[in-house]
Order: sequence, then C-alpha cells, then structure tokens
Amino acid sequence: MKRYFEFEEWGTGYRQESMAGLTTFLAMAYILFVNPSILSEAGMDEGAIFTATALSAAVGTLIMGLIAKYPIALAPGMGLNAFFTYTVVLTMGIPWQIALFSVFVSGVIFIFITLFGIREKVINAIPSQLKYAAAAGIGLYIAFIGFQNTGIVVADESTMVALGDMTQQTTVLACFGLLVTVVLMVLGFQGGIFYGMVITAAAGMLFGVISLPDAVVGSVPSLAPTFGTAFTFLGELEWSAQMAGQIAIVVLTFLFVDFFDTAGTLYGVANQAGFVKNNKLPRAGRALLADSSATSIGAVLGTSTTTAYIESTSGVAAGARTGFASLVTGVLFLLSLFFSPLLTVVTDEVTGPALIIVGVLMASSLRLIEWDKLEMALPAFLTVVAMPMTYSIATGIALGFIFYPITMVLKGKGRDIHPIMYALFFVFIIYFAFLGA
Repeated sequence: MKRYFEFEEWGTGYRQESMAGLTTFLAMAYILFVNPSILSEAGMDEGAIFTATALSAAVGTLIMGLIAKYPIALAPGMGLNAFFTYTVVLTMGIPWQIALFSVFVSGVIFIFITLFGIREKVINAIPSQLKYAAAAGIGLYIAFIGFQNTGIVVADESTMVALGDMTQQTTVLACFGLLVTVVLMVLGFQGGIFYGMVITAAAGMLFGVISLPDAVVGSVPSLAPTFGTAFTFLGELEWSAQMAGQIAIVVLTFLFVDFFDTAGTLYGVANQAGFVKNNKLPRAGRALLADSSATSIGAVLGTSTTTAYIESTSGVAAGARTGFASLVTGVLFLLSLFFSPLLTVVTDEVTGPALIIVGVLMASSLRLIEWDKLEMALPAFLTVVAMPMTYSIATGIALGFIFYPITMVLKGKGRDIHPIMYALFFVFIIYFAFLGA
C-alpha cells in the first residue's frame, strides 16, 4: 500500500492520510443532505436521492483514489444539481427521468473522449483565466440559490429581486445558521459547513421551527424510485423529432457544464496541492475518467452529475497527498448511508447557509484573474456575472468562451489563442442558435 501510493516520495503516512480523508469527508458531508433537498424539488424521491448521493460519492472517490491516486473526493456537484433541477426540469420542462438519461449519456461520451485523450487536450487548451472565472461564477450562482431558498432574497416585480421578510422564523433561523457557519469557518474549524448545519438544525428543533426526527440511525433508503428510471422511462415516451432534438440539447448542455465545471474544480484542488505543473495536471486522463465513470454510475443510481469537489482542499490543507486519503473518504460515505432519518431536519433553512458559504469559497478564484488586462478581464467578468443573472451556468461559460477570442484578436494576441479555443468559439455560437430555435 505504501509503495503503491508512494508515501515516502510524498512524505506522508497512514495517520496523516487518514486524518486528511476524514477532514475532506466532514467538509463535504453536507452534500448528503443538500443534494436530496435540491433534486427533490424536481419531483424525485428524497430518500432514494440520499442513497444515490452517498453511493455515487463513494464509488467516484474510490475510483479517484485507486486509479488517479489523487486526494480528491467526488460527489454530485453543487451547481450541476441546481442546473438539473431549476433549469432543465423546472424551466425547460424536461421530465427528471429524461434529465437523468441525459446525465448518463454525457457521462458515457465523457468516458470515450477521455480514453482518447480529447478531454484532457481541450482542458489544457483553456486559459487559466476562464477556468478561474467559471469556478467563481458557479459560486455566485450557488450562493444566489441559497439566498433564495432561505427567503433572504425574494422576487420583486419592480427590481426582479429584493430583500425578504427578515422577521419570519425560517429566515431568522437561516441567518443564524449563516452566522454560526461563518464563525466556525473564520476560526478555522475543519468541517465548519457541516457543523454549522448541525447547530442550525439543533436550534431549529429547540425553538420549534423544525420538527424532531423519528430516529437518527435507520435502514438504507431504497433506490427503487430512481434506480434505472433513466432508461425505463424512455419506453413510455412518445418519440418525435422535437423530443429527440430537445433531449439532444439537454445532453449537449450537460456536456458543456460538466466539462468546464470539472476542469475548474479539478485544477483548483490540484493546484493547491502542488500537482499542477506548467498549467498541466499529471495523470489528468485518469482523474477525468474517474469523474466520467462516476457520472454515468450516479445517473443510473438516480442523481445528477458527479464531479470533483473543491472541499477536497480542506483535506489537502490537513496533509492529504495521495489517493489513500480518497479511500478513507469513500469508505466514510458508505458508512453515512445509515443516517438517512436525519433528512427530515435538514430543511432549506439548514442547507441555505451551506450553499452561501460554498459560493464564497468558489468565488475566491476571482483573485487569480488578471483584472488589469481587459482582454482577459472582460470575458472572465461576463462568465462570472452571467451565471447568476441568467440562472444558467452554461450561458455564463458560453459568453466567456465567445468573447475571449474576440478580445484577444482585437488586442493583437490572436496567435496566442489555442486552435481549440477558436473551435469552441463556433461551437458556442451554434449552441446559442440551438437555444433560440
């Protein structure tokens, strides 16, 4: 085991890697409750989503640890789950079963383009500025959803959005949760987001805002309501050219969103750990294969796209340097399957503060953007602001990738642009044409 994970080369050991793996798990354990909360709004069974979330996180993280040997954990992605529910299902009107099928197809496509090295080449061709912008934009998008779900921000006919009723019990509880989580995070508590949710839920139960759970430990919820529905539902559809075209657009959208969201997160974590050399990640193909495989498996189980988690940086900060830390995190996700009764106390007021804080963490990449260079700043800015303003991650990414070649050519730096970026310029133009059709 020591030789396989090269403990001596990285100056680490079992204890250090185990504690780091535990730290990563605590930092991202909130997804076990936040993901069911978000996806259930699409009409899916909350218990089944909980089980699918834990299993897909465990499988993806174990694959990452064993094959890529990186201390990077995976789980259904924040932002991607919101895109699944609020854009694809609730806005576009696509049944959640078809959305799951689209996630599966995107995962299979990713597996093939990863095996042929295409995905790695494209990711390496993307300028780091746009990667940072994508991560930050997703952070703002997630935070906006958190503010909405807690009632801190509400719809307004005159200004589109406005401050909500801050005297409502649920909103007050959410604000308390946000304050507690901020205190824990600022003081450096590992797993501050998770513990903030625990304290918020406890306060909600204490003051009667949240009902008490029937139990803490229970049987593993059945996957029956979601398992395989991505395929069984297809036989019930009345197929038409319009339906096929609609599904194709959804698959294409998931491809775009997951492709670049994963790139930003994966490279962000790897960069902090010191794995990135010359803007390239060694064994990137293996890491991307773990992500692609977990996405397809997760879709079969019944959850949205599985991806690398930025919270893995907490484990890296705690000393994680090898894939053994990922093995520890994966096993802990399997053990978490028995705590499903706690889903009843994890309400929007409990998960909202977590969404906001995750948004803050992801937005930290803004500091890495070269704001003094307008040819870089403009496409990066459009990427960041378009995501929350259009309620679409894909739109933000598309705008950034369209304006980047334009500003670089105008600056006389057209030769500095990778040919793949020129190709993506036209791809995203076509993407917008499909949306308008």
